[in-house]
Amino acid sequence: MIKGFKEFILRGNVIDLAVAVVIGAAFTAVVNAVVAAIIEPLIALVWKPDENGEVGITVNGLWGPVTFPISDLINAIIAFLAVAIVVYFVFVHPMNVWKERQARKAGADTDEEEPLPTEQELLAQIRDLLSNQAPAGNQPPTTRT
Repeated sequence: MIKGFKEFILRGNVIDLAVAVVIGAAFTAVVNAVVAAIIEPLIALVWKPDENGEVGITVNGLWGPVTFPISDLINAIIAFLAVAIVVYFVFVHPMNVWKERQARKAGADTDEEEPLPTEQELLAQIRDLLSNQAPAGNQPPTTRT
């Protein structure tokens, strides 16, 4: 059980995943700071904040005005897209390129597989094998259709 756990931990994928999580968390903090310092003020230029400081669309409800905090949604979308773009271009794409190079070096090109033989080719191979195994005087007649 411990041996299996040790093999699991020492796999390259687990180490890569741990690094990606740590760097992703650190980068998320940077993105959130940029969104709070730049994007939120830009949104506040378009929408007037309510008395609670929420920026968004205000609608008069039954018990007073209600603000839909659209800035929070926009901030979350921008933060998600920024993190996803960086993770893709910093981790995923380089790893895919590296794996392709390794596969080319190993000579294992997965795109070009050898085509399977047709039914007629298989039957011809079986016929040839049977004719080679039969004694010289007992050869079956060959007929072509």
